Formats: sequence, C-alpha cells, structure tokens
Amino acid sequence: MAHMVAGKVVVVTGAGGGIGRGIALAMAASGARVVVNDIGASLTGDITKEPGETAAEKVVREIEAAGGEAVPSADSVSGWASAERIVQCALDHYGRIDAVVNNAGNLRDRIFHKMTEDEWRSVVSVHLDGSFFVSRAAANHMRAQNSGAFVHMTSTSGLIGNFGQANYSAAKLGIAALSKSIALDLERYKVRSNCIAPFAWSRMTSSIPATTPVEKERVEQLKKMEARKIAPMAVFLVSDAAAGVTGQIFGVRANEIMLFSQPRPVRSVHHLPEWTPETIAEIALPALQRQFYPLERSPDVVSWDPI
Repeated sequence: MAHMVAGKVVVVTGAGGGIGRGIALAMAASGARVVVNDIGASLTGDITKEPGETAAEKVVREIEAAGGEAVPSADSVSGWASAERIVQCALDHYGRIDAVVNNAGNLRDRIFHKMTEDEWRSVVSVHLDGSFFVSRAAANHMRAQNSGAFVHMTSTSGLIGNFGQANYSAAKLGIAALSKSIALDLERYKVRSNCIAPFAWSRMTSSIPATTPVEKERVEQLKKMEARKIAPMAVFLVSDAAAGVTGQIFGVRANEIMLFSQPRPVRSVHHLPEWTPETIAEIALPALQRQFYPLERSPDVVSWDPI
C-alpha cells in the first residue's frame, strides 16, 4: 500500500478502534492525511467522557509516531451540522477533501417484535443518516475538484439477512442503495462510490450472541478474521488505481475478497389478457416459486471457512 494515496485527504468515521482504526492507520501509512473521526461512544451509542486522550486522539498519536499526518474529530455523524463540521475539519487543516470512509456504527440488537422506537432510530441515524450526512457534506467539494471517492461499510446482515437486527440490516441495505445513487449522480464529476461488507472480529461483532453450539462456532470463526485486513481494500478504493471502480459492493474476509451481486430480475411470467389473483395462484406462483430465495442468514450463504 506504499504511497497509493499520497497527498490525499481522507475522513474516516468511527476510526477510534476496530476496522476504522485499521483503515485510518493504513491510509496514513499509504501517504494520506487523515481526519480521525470518533465520538468516543460505547457500542450502544452512550458517550463516556473520561480523563486523558480520546480514542481518536490515540489513533492520531499512533499515526504521528509512525511519521504520518492526522487530526482528530469528535463530531457526530448523525447530525447535519455536526457532519458538516467533520468535513470542515479536513478543509481547515488540509484545504481539501478527497475521500470519505463511512465506517461509524452502533448496534442495538433486538428481536423484531420487541424492538423499540429508540433502538430503531438510534441505529438508522448513525449508519444510514450518518453515511448520507457526511457524504453530502463532502459532495460539493469533490464536485468542484472533479475528483473524489466514497467508501461505505455495508453488511451481509442487510445484503443477506440475520436474526434480531432489523434496524441494523435495514440501515446497511439502505447504505448499499445510497452508495449506488451517489455513484450514479456524481459519475459525471469523476466522484466514485463503493461499499465494503467487512467480515471481522471487532467491538461490534463481539456482541453477537453465542449460546448455541452453532453460534459459538460462528464466533470462533469470526475471531480468526482480523479487523486490520479490511484496510487494504479501503485504501485501494480511495486510490487512483480504482479510477474505473464505482457502484460496486465488495466483501472482505481475512485474505478473501468477494464481489457481491446486486438485485436483478431472475424470472418473469406473462399472461393475457391480464392477471387475476386466481391465475397468479394457479400459473405465476408455480413458475416463480422455483426461483424463490430461502430464509437464509449470512453464515448460511457464506458457509466456508475463512482463508
């Protein structure tokens, strides 16, 4: 990754630990000037003010100790004005913004019929609203430069499915659609947008329930997947080497890279003069049912061991 993003100014949200920290360190090691954004919240979103350095400041100190350039940002991604301040931090310190990595996240897992309004809103506001707000704050600057790149973190919980994560899954699938819309709308300005679905053991995945033998085995597999191994793909997608890559969804799992499919029609049926509920039941359903997707979760679909 040596100097693949030299001179670029990159905002990484949720960069105080885990995947975000790994991306921030890798961006700096590859020559970028980094805004390390993290509000210092717990996994459920509670902000704890402790004496001493914040998580973002610690990462900045790591980057500087290794000879890189970085500044901390403690603003929240989940507000329009605070997201503007995150991007303004890059402009104030470095005079431009070349890339945004929307990594900030939280979890409020609950089975659907028990999920509260607060659990829904708090997760959607950080993941989906946050990805929109920070991207929107940067978009006009990139448009004026005629260059830029967005990298958004999606999840197989949204792309495929998972138990007890209606809020997280909906937000993460929404992020995939948001990324595609950004790619379409800003292509003319040479601004790119892509997603990564990371498979990694981090503070967020450490909260996954592990009570049954199957769940315990899944957690043990996750522990093999280091958070730092997501970073090379993020650096690549920000670099000029990815100039022709936009609107895509990649998965990264240990030493494995996947390209995810995107929804397309898989079968169609016609009937004249027109369909009725009865003919749908008699003709359309048997024809289409063969192509139905089963109720699968991420580990059911990505069932092979990490490499």
